[in-house]
Order: sequence, then structure tokens, then C-alpha cells
Amino acid sequence: MPVVVTRLVRYGLYSDVDVVAARRAVNDWAKEIRLSLLDRTKVVTAASELARNTVIYGRGGTMALEIVRDGIREGLRLTFDDHGPGIEDIDRALTDGYSTGGGMGLGLPGAKRLVNDFALTSTLGVGTSVTVVRWRP
Repeated sequence: MPVVVTRLVRYGLYSDVDVVAARRAVNDWAKEIRLSLLDRTKVVTAASELARNTVIYGRGGTMALEIVRDGIREGLRLTFDDHGPGIEDIDRALTDGYSTGGGMGLGLPGAKRLVNDFALTSTLGVGTSVTVVRWRP
């Protein structure tokens, strides 16, 4: 059975203010679909990290926030798209401790651990797309 989108809103991500708005929306929608406090915290934390990456490394972009259904499962799907420089080595970028920006290198691998589904595509000179899903158990 294919995943069905029951609601979709897109957010521009160009500043810290946009990151805060995205976090708030993810939290509100997570409450709406009755994610537990722990699952809500996980998806909001992942969203915050990925939104910040979109602003800082991707030079801005968008977040698509969706409520999705897969059979009887319901969850939040977040897709972050940018038109930045892209990621040269995806496997390395998903390794704890690796950072091109001088940070702790926990962003992408940390976000991956906080969600149920994680997909990342990137093309040098074109941009990066990260899609994550947190399902309600």
C-alpha cells in the first residue's frame, strides 16, 4: 500500500527565525497526531538540526511538512531541500564526528538516529535533499 499524504505545508528556511517557525510547526503537528512526548522530542530535534543545516550549509531552502499514512500507521514526513553546494561524500557526512563547518559532526548522523526513516540525496553544485519520517507506534 502506498504512503498517502493527508496534509502538506511548505516552509521557507533562510534564517534562524525560519528554523524556529519550522520547529514549532513540527511540534504542533506531532502533538496533533498524538506522538508521545519522547517521539515528539526526537522529531523536533531532528527537524531543528536539518533545518539549521539547510540554512547554514545549503544557503537556504525549504521544508515540506506532511502528515502521512501507510496502512494503519500515521506519521510525520519532513523533506528538507536546498540548492547549496551539495555533499561531496555522503557516507562520511553520516559519520559521527565529521564536520565541514567546524561543529561537533553530530547533525546528520544524530538526526538519522532520531527518526524511523531517513533518506539523503545530494548532487555537487546542485543541492541536497533529506527526507525523514517519524511514525506513531
